[in-house]
Amino acid sequence: MSKKYRIGMVGVGMMGHGIAASLLRAGHWLSFLDHPGNQPVDDLLATGAERRSSAREVAADAEVVILCVTGTPQVESVLFDAGGVLEGLPAGAVVVDCSTAIPRSTENIATRLAEAGVRFMDAAMTRTPKEAAEGRLNLIVGASEELFCELQPLLACFSENITHGGPVGSGHKLKLLHNFVSLGFTAVLAEAAAASRRANIDDAVFLEVLGNGGGAGVVLERLRPFIAAGDPSGFRFSLANTLKDVGYYQAMAEDLGAARGVAEAIHGLYRDIVARGHGDRLAPELVSLLGET
Repeated sequence: MSKKYRIGMVGVGMMGHGIAASLLRAGHWLSFLDHPGNQPVDDLLATGAERRSSAREVAADAEVVILCVTGTPQVESVLFDAGGVLEGLPAGAVVVDCSTAIPRSTENIATRLAEAGVRFMDAAMTRTPKEAAEGRLNLIVGASEELFCELQPLLACFSENITHGGPVGSGHKLKLLHNFVSLGFTAVLAEAAAASRRANIDDAVFLEVLGNGGGAGVVLERLRPFIAAGDPSGFRFSLANTLKDVGYYQAMAEDLGAARGVAEAIHGLYRDIVARGHGDRLAPELVSLLGET
């Protein structure tokens, strides 16, 4: 029988709620930070989860703290601000960061936590809230081999595919590479769909041609319900978050001295759409927003 952990969570939003529910189903003890960004938590409380009013209190109860917040500024704040996770963590505890973050910050965080006797793992997620609720996320992990092997059974409670990318920071680097490709494909496909409509091509024919050829794949299937029927729920990811992730990729590419001409164009597209006030819209809606230009 695998070990049952005392787990604290910060970030019970669309993805974190699914993780929390999966951990409870697996029999782990769970506390979470009360926060206005959380999804409704009555089901978690009914299953035995406990609510805490500060990140310090979440950490004080836990052997493992899982972060599932928006990005780098939020990770740094919840860890190191007054009343934050670091104030409550006992030596030997583990922080697992499932957020999307800038790798140079991730590596600095790991160093600061190690100085306090705390271990760290980045475990970036892919897939959607649907898979999170089903306990079938993909995880990309940056950690020592020893820590990865120790926590793999815990990670398996809420994920279907787990890839050990390498040392700390590797999970976030691979996540940004993944998201750049995914969100880049989204931008290309949305722009093509908008042009197709301008050309008076039937949406069903456009989808058939792409689906039978080089446009087939996960991104097309996520956007298909919106192109076919105006339903954006196949990709519940806001354009504001899209801009953030492509911006993080840009920052990583700059740190690496890597080519980023295509990234600059994609970042510019998302930046302009968000600047027009559409940050809360979902990614598939980019098709109709581009059609308005």
